[in-house]
Amino acid sequence: MDSAEFIVSSARLGELYECSALLRRTRIRAEEIVDEARRMLGEAQRHGNPDHVLAFSAQLDEARAAYCKILQAYVTLCRTINEERQAIIRAQVERDRAAISIDQGVA
Repeated sequence: MDSAEFIVSSARLGELYECSALLRRTRIRAEEIVDEARRMLGEAQRHGNPDHVLAFSAQLDEARAAYCKILQAYVTLCRTINEERQAIIRAQVERDRAAISIDQGVA
């Protein structure tokens, strides 16, 4: 990996970290929404309101489905970040080995 590729990879990794931070905040907010939907469903059940129970049950299902999609995206992004980091590290190790080989050959 030459220095231009390294710069591009490092910039990409930085962008991936920014996306990760945004998805992490989105995931936390989605958890809060699921908790709120669960709380509202519980209240409707305690009050014995079948119309609200049905509506809040559907909302809870939607909130859970959305949370699962967000969580799946977050996990995928974390894997991508890990793979990108590993590629950068491998390239650095290879570059260092090549430099050592050159230094030892000259000495």
